[in-house]
Amino acid sequence: MSAQLTPADVSAVVCTRNSVLSIEQCLRSLHAAGVREVIVVDAHSTDGTREVAEELATSVLQDEGVGLGAARNLGIAQTTKRLILNMGSDNVMPPRQVQKMIDLLEGQGLAGVSAQTRIPGANYSARGLNAWRKGRFPAGPAKIIGTPTLFQGDLLRANPYDPTRRFSDDSELCERLTAQFGSRFAISDAEVLEVGKTSWPEVVVRCRMYGESDAEVFRDGREQGWSTGRTLQSLAHPMKADFLEPMSRLHPTEAVVSAPFLGAFTALRYAFWVRKSLDG
Repeated sequence: MSAQLTPADVSAVVCTRNSVLSIEQCLRSLHAAGVREVIVVDAHSTDGTREVAEELATSVLQDEGVGLGAARNLGIAQTTKRLILNMGSDNVMPPRQVQKMIDLLEGQGLAGVSAQTRIPGANYSARGLNAWRKGRFPAGPAKIIGTPTLFQGDLLRANPYDPTRRFSDDSELCERLTAQFGSRFAISDAEVLEVGKTSWPEVVVRCRMYGESDAEVFRDGREQGWSTGRTLQSLAHPMKADFLEPMSRLHPTEAVVSAPFLGAFTALRYAFWVRKSLDG
C-alpha cells in the first residue's frame, strides 16, 4: 500500500493579473497549508502583483495573454509533484482543507476533486453568491468540477486544458477526460475562501466569463455536429445550473430571498453568451 499523500505532494498553479489585494493571502495560505511548490503565472500585472509573487512563489512565469487555458497549461507543464492544485489568485486555503481534498481524491480513486467555495461578507451580492454556490455545487460525485481543483498530476500534465479557451473551461476538460479515460470527479466538503468578490461588478465579471465560455462551447459543439438534443441541453444549461437546481436545493426561505439574485445571474450569463456569439 502506498504512503498517504500530503500537501507536500501538491504543486499549486495560480494564474493572476493585477491581484495585489489578494495574491499575498492566497500564496501565504498555500504555504501554511503545507504546499511546497507554488507556481504563479502572471499576465503582465502592473499593480505590484508580480513583485509579491516573486517573493512568495517557487517560480513566476509570464503569461502572454492568450487565455486562461494557455496560462494554466504553462504552469502545469512546470509542475513536478504527484498532484496539481489549480487555485485562483483570489482563493485563500484554510488549514487542513488541502488534506481533505487529497483524502477524497485518493480514497475514491478520482481524477480530480474541487472544494466548496465561500465568499466572506454579509451584503446581498455575497449572500447571493454563497447561496448560488451552495445550491449549485453540493458535495458528492460531479461530472464537472471548477476552481479550486486538485487533479492527478500525470493525468493533467498529459491532458491539459484546451489552450484555445479564453476562460479555460473546466467543462471541456472534464468531459474530455471522462470520454477518453472514464475519469471520475467529485466535489469535496473542503472549504476554500474567495476574497474580494462581494460587489455587484464582480458578479457581472463572473457572468461574463461564464457566458463567453458558453458561447465557445456552443460554437465548437455545433461545428462538431451536435444532435438536436445535445444542442437543447447546452442552451438550457445556464437556466438549469444557475437557477432551477440552486432553487430546488436551498431551504425555502433562503430560496425566496435568493431568487432575484439567481434570476439576474442567469439572465446576465445568457446576455454575455449572446453578445459573444454576435461578436464572433
